[in-house]
Amino acid sequence: MQQENVEAALVASADATQAKARRTALLRTGGAVATLAVVVVLVNVFSHGSFLTAGNLTNVLRQITYNAILAIGQTFVIITAGIDLSVGSLIELTGVVMASFANASHLDGPVLVIATLLVGLAVGCAAGFINAVPVVKLNLPPFITTLAMMLMARGLAFKLAHGRPVAVTSNAFDGIGTGFLFEGLLRPIGLPGIPIAVLWMVVLVVVFAIVLTRTKFGRYVFAIGGNEEAARLAGINVGRVKTLVYVISGGCAAVAGLLLMSRFQSGSPNTGIGSELQSIAAVVVGGTSLAGGRGSVVATFFGALLIGVLNNVMNLLGIESYTQDIVLGAVILIAVIVDELRKRYLQ
Repeated sequence: MQQENVEAALVASADATQAKARRTALLRTGGAVATLAVVVVLVNVFSHGSFLTAGNLTNVLRQITYNAILAIGQTFVIITAGIDLSVGSLIELTGVVMASFANASHLDGPVLVIATLLVGLAVGCAAGFINAVPVVKLNLPPFITTLAMMLMARGLAFKLAHGRPVAVTSNAFDGIGTGFLFEGLLRPIGLPGIPIAVLWMVVLVVVFAIVLTRTKFGRYVFAIGGNEEAARLAGINVGRVKTLVYVISGGCAAVAGLLLMSRFQSGSPNTGIGSELQSIAAVVVGGTSLAGGRGSVVATFFGALLIGVLNNVMNLLGIESYTQDIVLGAVILIAVIVDELRKRYLQ
């Protein structure tokens, strides 16, 4: 009975923390949206109207899709005070495995797509499970274990692909990577349609936002990030929750791998280089605390959107890639500093 009371108290505390975090996230998101709107208007003026065009805005959404999906899983990991450096390599590994499976399979059409996705999810989730075991069983730092997986997955991807992209011979994936929905309805108003890849992103954002904020598992994730020892004493199976978190991250990497494979019609061992850092940047810019215990999938999406808009704006203005890296690094640093100042002086 006493243990049940302790668990109930911890869950109640986690609920209160979540409610406060949601209010803070709403204020932060509102301010970010207002700032972004001002920046967008100014940039559109300086770019002579080339930014706020239907084609360019659609392009921005397509560009952020893969980073946003990766960042969803990364959000769960970082809320538990962990980190996953392997997601970029898992994009490559799952992409190569799925492309090889699609070529070797005698399936076709939607059945082939579903089977290929299941194969990719199996590989990604298995890698996530392997990431979690040393963290849970041996209490090793997630930085080290996921760094090791990053190297192993990338090396395995190159070995399986013999150092070059594996071209997909089936056209069953064409619609997923480059297809649009509602083209006939939206083209008269100047929109090319809704990219199918963007719909995948939206569905995942909605589903995992609900999982994180409306389920017992989500409350446990926040509780572990806030105080892992207290969560363990309250009877929460910390090992199981942390394992599922890394499995989710690996699964998100597999979905991103499928979308990228479909877009380029090949599984490449070079596709995900740097993606792990981009996903972490989206999570940090979205306001998730690297110390754990606080974060939001929706805020992460806006973090990915902000990074995507910045990259697109700098491309339109003709800013070279080296300067873009400097700007992105400065944005991340400013986001972390602002978050720390907010925690010190506004709480």
